[in-house]
Amino acid sequence: MRSASLVLLPLVLLAGCATAPATQPLAATTTPVEIDNCGFEFTVGDAPQRIVTIKSTSTELLLALGLGDRIVGQAFADGPVPDSLPQVDVAVISAFAPSEEAVLELEPDFVFGGWESNFTADAAGDRAELADLGIGTYVSPAACKEAGYQPNPLTFDNVFSYIAEAGTVFGASEAADALITEQRAALADIVADDTGKTALWWSSGDDTPYVGSGIGAPQLVLDTIGLTNIAADVDDTWTSYNWEAVIAANPDVIVLVDATWNTAESKKAALLANPATANLDAVKNERYLVLPFAAGEAGVRTVEAARDLADQLAKLS
Repeated sequence: MRSASLVLLPLVLLAGCATAPATQPLAATTTPVEIDNCGFEFTVGDAPQRIVTIKSTSTELLLALGLGDRIVGQAFADGPVPDSLPQVDVAVISAFAPSEEAVLELEPDFVFGGWESNFTADAAGDRAELADLGIGTYVSPAACKEAGYQPNPLTFDNVFSYIAEAGTVFGASEAADALITEQRAALADIVADDTGKTALWWSSGDDTPYVGSGIGAPQLVLDTIGLTNIAADVDDTWTSYNWEAVIAANPDVIVLVDATWNTAESKKAALLANPATANLDAVKNERYLVLPFAAGEAGVRTVEAARDLADQLAKLS
């Protein structure tokens, strides 16, 4: 197990609405908090003040916690920030994973990545190396891949624990608690479909579709809204699939992930252009549910994604 002796000063607790544009420190604790994040151990002290975020899930969680004023740079955004979150003007340092040089130029005291792969020598830098430079790092626990760390399957308890832990790491525990309470209430209001429909979650890919499979956020969302995932037997978060299996399953509904590089509309056109997929019931009857790419990864928008898709499904029905 890797570890770092990094201490980020005494932890600051924040109060106020979970989606407030800024937060005010009320008190500090002198008790350090030990975090084991994807097998990398570090000690949390003071709340980070200069944070670089990588991936939309990281940026959006900090915004939801009212910490947008602490983001000094962002990279690898999967789409625009939704209107439901505070809007901040932050420098974009890379359209993809940033280089360590680009990160260090911003003089951050912390880097928050959405994927473990964001922290390599070819990207933002090795976590231990950054720790030696006095820079803390954190990865969304839902994105951990190591045995014993990857949620299998992902649950909403995992998502809420992730939000709570991030509140500890970034000094916003009260905001995190308020956000979790709000999201639990929204989750309880979702009405699942009870008609036994099946679904394909198509994320990307053309000749070989990349789909939501059995243990990640897509599976959690589909379960929540009452749809049976045709790729549920694959023990992974997402997987490379094949059109023959999709055609054999003939799903009742197709979830289309909408990304700038692979839009929902382009997916619809591709399904119609292929004579085999054009005969799928969902294609012939236009039974599509559409979700922004960033909402499809586990994080602060997972409840919102389930609620949105449940509403779309109810309208289809």
